[in-house]
Amino acid sequence: MSLYEKIVSGEERISVIGLGYVGMPIAVSFARKASVIGFDISKEKIYLYKKGIDPTKEVGNEVIKQTSVYFTYDENKLKDAKFHIVAVPTPVNSDHTPDLRPVESASRTVGRNLVKGSIVVYESTVYPGVTEEICVPILEKESGLKCGVDFKIGYSPERINPGDKIHRLETIVKIVAGMDDESLDVIAKIYELVVDAGVYRANSIKVAEAAKVIENSQRDINIAFMNELSIIFNKLGIDTSSVLAAAGTKWNFLKFTPGLVGGHCIGVDPYYLTYKAEQVGYHSQIILSGRKINDGMGKYVVENIIKQLIKADVSVKNAKVAILGLTFKENCPDIRNTRVIDIYNELKEYEITPIIIDPQADKDETYHEYGIDLTSINTAKDMDAVVIAVSHDEFRNMSIEDLNKLFKKNQNKNRVIIDIKSILDRNIYERLGYNYFRL
Repeated sequence: MSLYEKIVSGEERISVIGLGYVGMPIAVSFARKASVIGFDISKEKIYLYKKGIDPTKEVGNEVIKQTSVYFTYDENKLKDAKFHIVAVPTPVNSDHTPDLRPVESASRTVGRNLVKGSIVVYESTVYPGVTEEICVPILEKESGLKCGVDFKIGYSPERINPGDKIHRLETIVKIVAGMDDESLDVIAKIYELVVDAGVYRANSIKVAEAAKVIENSQRDINIAFMNELSIIFNKLGIDTSSVLAAAGTKWNFLKFTPGLVGGHCIGVDPYYLTYKAEQVGYHSQIILSGRKINDGMGKYVVENIIKQLIKADVSVKNAKVAILGLTFKENCPDIRNTRVIDIYNELKEYEITPIIIDPQADKDETYHEYGIDLTSINTAKDMDAVVIAVSHDEFRNMSIEDLNKLFKKNQNKNRVIIDIKSILDRNIYERLGYNYFRL
């Protein structure tokens, strides 16, 4: 019997290493078809999952309560599995170089518990070469086994979109790659158990790694173009949203919008590609230019907050600003690599007092990550400016009266609204006399 057949029959088990926004949905999905061990180094996370609580909100508490996934922080349990899926984060350091420590650590953990006949598949986003040149030597060293003889490896980049209930693991075509034809066939068949949209068999592991980093690099570059257009059109006194709506009537116009680019993928993956490019002697031009524009948007937004405060005849020093939203995207609790924090920090540089309101973000995680106490929208008041940074449904559904409750009791001409996500009707607010700005 092949490893695939043994997994289908329940004779062998799958393990998922890293139970975050990516790993948890994978584990839960596979558990409907096979026996799954869900491993994470965080005892707190494992305790929550065992209680039926989903802090990621990706699959929901009810699904967690009913799943057959065996949750554990005991790495020795990984010896009971022969098909390992590594789904740990791959962030960047402060100098924008890849931080491979999580994937290296996960490789050591798997290596210590690797048995003969196993397959290890990496889902973490990396630059081409990491799986074979960095992970394999760690697996071999820790296990004492030989790759290609005692165990095999593969790569299948995650495409899960946090907070997206439509584009899920099951509905997105899955790229799979193996070190040889035999491992590719097993990996493809195992993923086909849960991916209804089917799998795409890449020519090699490096091809699959490269495909992942360019997917998000492409989005990053397109958004950077929109951000640059926004800067130009604001200088020309033209509304960017109106321009994009007009241009979007052409069948082949790509519908991107300006905004803050954060999160664990689009704002990170391009740096993995440019890092590898530097290693082989090529200095990226387009990719890094796009990154520079996107990384500077927080500062650009604050410059315009200052201009609008001055227009509103409000003293900049000690002005009070409410920022609506901290997470990196709407209707999602994920605060990793959010660029809203750039606005918060930049405002403090001007001795402005910012507060952040976000009903989706976790209060404890926000304080641990950024040292910020989130403010309840019910207690926020006496603001000079309101910045809509994330288009959560809670903010989209706010009326003019709801917004007014946040401001000082003064005239609209002394109130500033910064609508980064363009969720308000500009004409209404400008007609009412507010100082309104959007990208």
